Amino acid sequence: MVANVRLDHAVINVGFRMDVAQALFTNLGFKLTPRGFHSTGSINHLAMFGADYLELIGLPKWGTHERPDIANAPAGVNGIVFKTDDVNATYTHLQNANFHSEGPKSFSRPVNLDNGTYQAKFQTVTVRSEIFAGGRVYFCEHGTPELVWRPEWQSHSNGAGTISEIIVVSSTPNTEADNFAKLLNGENIVGKIAFDGGNITVVSQTQYSERYEALASSMKNRDSIFGCLVLQTNNRGYLNEMLDNGIEGLETQIEKLRTLVRISAFDALIEFID
Repeated sequence: MVANVRLDHAVINVGFRMDVAQALFTNLGFKLTPRGFHSTGSINHLAMFGADYLELIGLPKWGTHERPDIANAPAGVNGIVFKTDDVNATYTHLQNANFHSEGPKSFSRPVNLDNGTYQAKFQTVTVRSEIFAGGRVYFCEHGTPELVWRPEWQSHSNGAGTISEIIVVSSTPNTEADNFAKLLNGENIVGKIAFDGGNITVVSQTQYSERYEALASSMKNRDSIFGCLVLQTNNRGYLNEMLDNGIEGLETQIEKLRTLVRISAFDALIEFID
């Protein structure tokens, strides 16, 4: 059974170094949205794709915030976010699965367009933190999707168009895969759990190391990590040319069927495929 849940976005936590992250991801060929300022005090840049997106999230160096989940989390991929059209119904699903935490939360951020400033509005509901130790897993209902998915932000020189797979590394891969299957109303098929448009793939540390070798992230005594984002691109040749010319702050490995990029400053690994 293939779940009809779609991925909304994946999140990379950059802490208090958003300027560094913005430069690195721009140099990697992503066209990032202007910096966003959430009503909760966090800041972000987005790399928008066709139906999903990559979010760089962090905190300003000065000021207050309501985001200990960012401030206290390690750098790297720390969020997997699925879409929902009804955050309250999703919360009921989480309760039935005994995955629930607090109830739905609302927040917003201003979006500046040529014809004025508008408020992008969101509601989220989060899985209890101990269910998925690798990071935050939650659902997002967009109140104003037209302010997020805009054509001027959806074209990237590296050709990235969608997040097709997320690699989760776990000390108990079978249990973690079963939990993702339960969350998505899907099936655990040898560690792969389908969502509409892609897969969550749960692997052991050994399998992860074999797949990515020297570019793999360290578990650092953690029970689980979100180890890699797999992005489909329609311009991998151009991406490879960019990387051949050298981009400071990136470790790369170009192969026939994939291009691996490690952003060491933020302990993040991206696999680009055709």
